[in-house]
Amino acid sequence: MTAKKALFDVNALWALERLGAPSLSPDGAQAVASLSRYDMEKNQGQSSLVLLSTLGGEMRNLTHCGEKDGAPLWSPQGDLIAFVAKREQQGVKDEQPQLYVIAPDGGEARRVSQVATGIEAFKWFPDGKRIAFISWVWPGLKGAAAQARAVQAHKERKATGYVTSEALYRFWDHSIPMGRVARLHVLDIATGKTRDLFEGSDFELSRTEPDATSFDISPDGRRIVFAFDPAAEKRIDNCQALAEVDVRSGEARVLLQEDGWDFSAPAYSHAGQHLAFLASHQGLKHTAPRQLGVLDTHGNWAVLSEDWDYEVSAPLLWDEDDLGLLFCAEEHGRRHLWRFDVKSCAAFVLFRGGHAASFGLEAGTLVVNHDGVQHPSRISVLEVEGDEEGHGAQWRRIENINDKRLASFNFGREEEVWFKGASCDGKHGDQVQMWLVYPPGFNARRKYPLMHVIHGGPHTAFGDSWHWRWNHQAFAAQGYVVACVNYHGSSSFGQAFLDSITHRWGELELQDIEAATDLLLQKPWADKRRVFATGGSYGGYMVAWMNGHVKPGRYQAYICHAGCYDWQAMFADDAYTYHAKELGAWYWDDPAKIAAQSPHAFAQHMKTPTLVIHGAMDYRVPDAQGLAYYNTLKARGVDARLLWFPDENHWILKPRNSQLWYGEFFAWLASHDKGAAKR
Repeated sequence: MTAKKALFDVNALWALERLGAPSLSPDGAQAVASLSRYDMEKNQGQSSLVLLSTLGGEMRNLTHCGEKDGAPLWSPQGDLIAFVAKREQQGVKDEQPQLYVIAPDGGEARRVSQVATGIEAFKWFPDGKRIAFISWVWPGLKGAAAQARAVQAHKERKATGYVTSEALYRFWDHSIPMGRVARLHVLDIATGKTRDLFEGSDFELSRTEPDATSFDISPDGRRIVFAFDPAAEKRIDNCQALAEVDVRSGEARVLLQEDGWDFSAPAYSHAGQHLAFLASHQGLKHTAPRQLGVLDTHGNWAVLSEDWDYEVSAPLLWDEDDLGLLFCAEEHGRRHLWRFDVKSCAAFVLFRGGHAASFGLEAGTLVVNHDGVQHPSRISVLEVEGDEEGHGAQWRRIENINDKRLASFNFGREEEVWFKGASCDGKHGDQVQMWLVYPPGFNARRKYPLMHVIHGGPHTAFGDSWHWRWNHQAFAAQGYVVACVNYHGSSSFGQAFLDSITHRWGELELQDIEAATDLLLQKPWADKRRVFATGGSYGGYMVAWMNGHVKPGRYQAYICHAGCYDWQAMFADDAYTYHAKELGAWYWDDPAKIAAQSPHAFAQHMKTPTLVIHGAMDYRVPDAQGLAYYNTLKARGVDARLLWFPDENHWILKPRNSQLWYGEFFAWLASHDKGAAKR
């Protein structure tokens, strides 16, 4: 007799281990990656490094002592693996993340840096003797000692106020370090000495979380190219330019700056004759996609993917022959790994998603970190290439992390559905994609409740991917048929589809979701008395919008997580300079136009019970949005419940808080599930 399998729930979700991006050894024989584990009882996580053989050997642990070992990178010579961590070593406890190195054969990791301002992202120089890294420093100070004194003084100050004259002063969930900027530095591995490459200049990296894709080191190690904001006043929507700094002299020059163009993610070719980058023509439209650009040594540049109606994602990696570039890009809700031929300007699928999250290429060995609705992160190596669409490719997994845990659960199957939704041109309905995830053991002769999970963005997409926070399998395991509509405005369906909602938010998206509900309610298994809609961020905006526009009773209850409610009050967010671009006007110039796209203007029609969830550290959608929505519902006598987190941001990241989130989520739905007791 087959043993009954357990219910996949929030505790099972947090018991799974999470693999990070792989870095390959120079010979391609091994990959190193971070592996994160979480403890629900201790309410904390820990990450270490693991080594994976691409040739068929067993996985082994590389680090054991650290709590947050991450971002590992193999040295060009293969003798060391560098990573960022906060540890205690030789009686010194790191207050900021530092760089460590460890031999691939194991042993004790060695702290290389003692940078008072910390290390956020890094890359190896080709000689394997130096590291280029990012650190936030005070631009008016010279030398590491002066920076260290400033760090100590800031730490010891008694006042807690944040003072600024900047337009860009916070991002997502953190204040941008007061008076500090992100700069490139060089670290000598042998001595630990560092040098600020931008010292004495006005150059700085982006203030919106610069990372390792913000810069690249030339093959000869003499130059570093980087993206920067040339405007005097830094804003979240400014266009970036590309510059290059001479490592020895520190002299920098602008390589590429064009009005209306945003350039990012630069990558040198192996021969050093070409520079690839992402280019977005913001002068045409703020929603313009990031495309693949190439610059030669004569200063000539071109966009190679302008006839390709998909958006290119960082990082960019030159193929080993410099005749093509590898990158990830979405197509119809799936994220593939592509190779773009620079001569023919044709794109070929190397790995067909699911969801290709990251990849690595060395010595002809290609690995990819990928996931899907049916499984969390896996790392696989390419054994046989497929056709130009990626069909027929043979990939082999090089780890079996989580397999034993996942074997204890039955997962529901997913289905891709296309239906006629709203119309971009107002004449003919466009084809819209929807993903359905069915409960385990789904039986079409039974009746099931329907739950919309509406994605955020709005310019993102739901796909065949594993979501660690809003997990489709955890939702479906509770007995719901989960519907994820890639409404108008979603990414990966072409630029016209993405841009169609600009200046009229709510209109087409609602038509799409309602058309999906109509379609699903025609199914014999759909219980018309048990229909729910949930969403986060822009998805939260949509359920608030639905509450003011959909006839009460069609949906039994809503759940609004971190949802936008009042576009005028939303001006307190970190992305306020985008509002007029998305909505069509500043609120003081055309308040009626803004109100027409704002859920709060339709509060008089809201009657559907709603659970409102928000985090106090959310700067993208400030928590006053959720509180105002909740207060409005209570003032109107509408059944409502509030879940507010003082220590969470736009996302719920702590294990115990996630456990509470799922508990309140399902309890709210159950309390309004009229047909649940009659199943």
